[in-house]
Amino acid sequence: MRATTLLNRVLCLPKTTIRDIEFGDEVTVWVRPQQRVMSCPHCDFRTRHRYDTRVVDSAWRHLDLGGRVCVLKLRRRRLRCPEHGVLAESVPFARPGSGFTRDFEELVVWLATKCDKKTVSVFARVAWRTVGAMCSRIVAERLDNDHLSNLVDIGVDEISWRKHHKYLTLVSDHDTGKIVWGAPGKKAATLDRFFTDALPEGGPHKIEAVSMDLGPAFAKSVRAHAPQAVICFDPFHIVKLATDALDDVRRQVWQSARTLSDKQIAKTYKGARWALLKNPEKLTDTQKATLARLKREGGALVRAYELKESLRAVFAGDLDTDTVTDMLDKWCSWAQRCRIPQFVKVGKTIKKHLDGIKAAVDRGLANVWAPHCTSWGRSGSFGVGRGRGCAVVVIVAQGTDSFSWAGLVGVEQQGAPAVGAATGE
Repeated sequence: MRATTLLNRVLCLPKTTIRDIEFGDEVTVWVRPQQRVMSCPHCDFRTRHRYDTRVVDSAWRHLDLGGRVCVLKLRRRRLRCPEHGVLAESVPFARPGSGFTRDFEELVVWLATKCDKKTVSVFARVAWRTVGAMCSRIVAERLDNDHLSNLVDIGVDEISWRKHHKYLTLVSDHDTGKIVWGAPGKKAATLDRFFTDALPEGGPHKIEAVSMDLGPAFAKSVRAHAPQAVICFDPFHIVKLATDALDDVRRQVWQSARTLSDKQIAKTYKGARWALLKNPEKLTDTQKATLARLKREGGALVRAYELKESLRAVFAGDLDTDTVTDMLDKWCSWAQRCRIPQFVKVGKTIKKHLDGIKAAVDRGLANVWAPHCTSWGRSGSFGVGRGRGCAVVVIVAQGTDSFSWAGLVGVEQQGAPAVGAATGE
């Protein structure tokens, strides 16, 4: 069997025949189209009339072959399109404007939904910005233009990067558990763009509930554009208030212990952070021993830990709305009497937002944090490109200050994931 015949069967390039191959530091495969009809890459125009042939080969990176980079080369013909003028013909194995084959792009984008950016870049041997461009092309091809037309229950949150100097506001559909929209920024004006520019006519009036954090910006935008929607304050952010308060108490105790002659006491409190903040069932043996030692010593730090754990238990998901409301009232009373300023403030904050918290529990809406990704909703989760296990990733072309938001979609279509991308221009 000839090498070209073997590669025709192995590569399975649509409507394309391999005519030659060269092995070196990389594998170079010369191909030719099987059909005489040429297609415009930007419209449906097709013709047999050839304007001319390019004087140089076009090249596309394909899936690696035998551990070596594989490059497809083709001397493309040119055609005259009535709308777009003279340009090179489209090829069936690559998207217009791309220097990579469809198979290669879909592999890289699938990896982006499973791995961190360094792993994707090193494994595929491409730049991270190139990954963002691939995601943009796949979104443009596969994103359903009607994905914003039937939103009922949505979630709103932001993600930060560059050490919390840059933000993206993300909107998810709780019914599907997928991201549906995103834009740079975290202010009310950012979410205003979702209601005024992204949603179709009448879309804001179909929304029944919006889950969010306790900040005033998103609530202000929702009240202005969808006043009928019920604002639900996400239980995750409620528990986070107590977690942050606990860590603040720990730091205060640690600072006080630093003034003592026995420096080991200060080291104990400094090293106790994760023993206090992690869920008890996820503690290591060392962290369990540290927590047990702190409980024996007692004090404000232990009371703060018990307050945090009791609040977390309220939102464990096994209680009905009336029980949760009753327990929250009791917890707030306990927090007001604990004489720990950080938790007194948390109790007041919860009382102020109690109606929104009850609405979130009643509707089962939550933006739940999971390691390395942000998981939303009652029926599924989406990830924000932070690490492994994310169902959907938002790819940010970092190192640039301007963005072109290509769109977001969180379903796998025809065996390949479609992913949102914010790519630098």
